[in-house]
Amino acid sequence: MSDLAALTALSSALSSAVAAATPAIVSVHSHRSRATGFVWKPGLIVTADEALADEGEIGLAFADGTTRPASIAGRDHTTDIALLRVGGDGLPTTAAPATFTTAQPALGSLAVIVASDRGAPTAALAMVSTSGSGWRSLRGGDIDARIELDAGLRHSHEGGLVLNATGEAIGMAVRGPRRTLVIPAATLARVVARLETHGRIARGYLGVGLQQVALDDGTGAMVMSVDKQGPAATAGLRQGDVITSVNDEPFGGVRAMLRGLGPESVGATVEIAARRSGEPVRLSLVIGERPER
Repeated sequence: MSDLAALTALSSALSSAVAAATPAIVSVHSHRSRATGFVWKPGLIVTADEALADEGEIGLAFADGTTRPASIAGRDHTTDIALLRVGGDGLPTTAAPATFTTAQPALGSLAVIVASDRGAPTAALAMVSTSGSGWRSLRGGDIDARIELDAGLRHSHEGGLVLNATGEAIGMAVRGPRRTLVIPAATLARVVARLETHGRIARGYLGVGLQQVALDDGTGAMVMSVDKQGPAATAGLRQGDVITSVNDEPFGGVRAMLRGLGPESVGATVEIAARRSGEPVRLSLVIGERPER
């Protein structure tokens, strides 16, 4: 096959992949914000939480020109995922759920961002510039794979689908600090299922403000503030206490402690060793559920 024929074949394949994904794409308008979303399943739309306004009505515009109102079914700012419920007459007949794959994209492979701008489908070609293991977002969300694209992303395209070269969706495009990030399919499936059922993702809550301090024999955390209604207060922690170990393990740092406050931590009991006015104390703390912001 000649170079021209190969290029034509690639162009046709990418065009076909975009055309197949277009029925899932929807434009999301909330207050003064415009973003993209996609059909997750009948009646439900997934979009980027950061691009979704905190107030006002939400409108959806589909590729065929149909518009629908929507309401928030749930949102999780830690993974940047929001779930919308379609109102009115539901999904138009031309709309269809996106098809996902959990396969990790190869470094250097091609990807296509399919999004929407005021209801009109858009497409952008990108390369997978990072393809690595799971990571935790700055807001504490567990992301199953680190996937970055070497491409820019308009605000209105945030929440769009990211396709691999075979036309399968590998995740949702969101704006990162330097490059476009992909919230992978595995993370979407896990979080959306929880949002559909509960409307939010539970996070562990200690009800205490901590400041890391150096000790003669390691690292500790000084209690700077205590929520009077929180788990720490119930356990008996006081302002000025210095935590030295958790579950009989040396204290690994405030960040490490906070990283352990995922959904599975709610209701768990941890044994805390601390120093109070130089004297050792031991407390049992039951991790609570973080109040809604």
